[in-house]
Amino acid sequence: MGRIDELRAGLERVRARISEAEKNAGRQAGSVRLLPVTKFHPVSDVELLYELGITDVGENREQEARAKAEEYPQMRFHMIGQIQSKKANAVARWAAACHSVDSEKLAGRLDLGMELALERGDRSTDQLECFIQLSADGDTARGGVTAEDVPALAEAIHAAEHLQLAGIMVVPPLDEEPGPVFQRARELADSLGEGMLLSAGMSADLEQAIAAGSDIVRVGTDILGARPQG
Repeated sequence: MGRIDELRAGLERVRARISEAEKNAGRQAGSVRLLPVTKFHPVSDVELLYELGITDVGENREQEARAKAEEYPQMRFHMIGQIQSKKANAVARWAAACHSVDSEKLAGRLDLGMELALERGDRSTDQLECFIQLSADGDTARGGVTAEDVPALAEAIHAAEHLQLAGIMVVPPLDEEPGPVFQRARELADSLGEGMLLSAGMSADLEQAIAAGSDIVRVGTDILGARPQG
């Protein structure tokens, strides 16, 4: 089996799971977006996914994502990993969306980075979609903000010239049942206004996320396989 066939099979398996989860949750078919996560995998996989109709993928590390975006600009890359403030300018050059905005300082740096990227001609779009990363257990050292701090960060994003608030992203703590975490995140997203999205659910828990109302599931291993060696 060639690599494109492996990726096609992975996409079909995950899409079947999503479709079944939508049906079980009484949701409209096709209402959940699949964001394949290509971290640690070569740009050749990104190219093959594009050939298979994928237009957006997720990446965790700025340097790796930037290199792939430069090599294959046809794809839209989403930043889903933690962003250091000092990396904000770089992220703003290539990211179609950021799922991990977790401070007003970072929002400000991303807005400035967008302005600089536009001045340099590095971007063709003047808005960066931003998801606020929720810290489900309040341990912000692992990324995210507490539920209490979400409204202020949402206001900061709204006030930024080049940022567009898209919704909430959450990763359940390893020691917590994911369903209630996703439900709380869904309620928080809805509290921010109409049309806010929830980015939640990965390979192991996408069914629970869809049942709770997730709009975007981020899946890596179940599509692309294990991380390449070497």
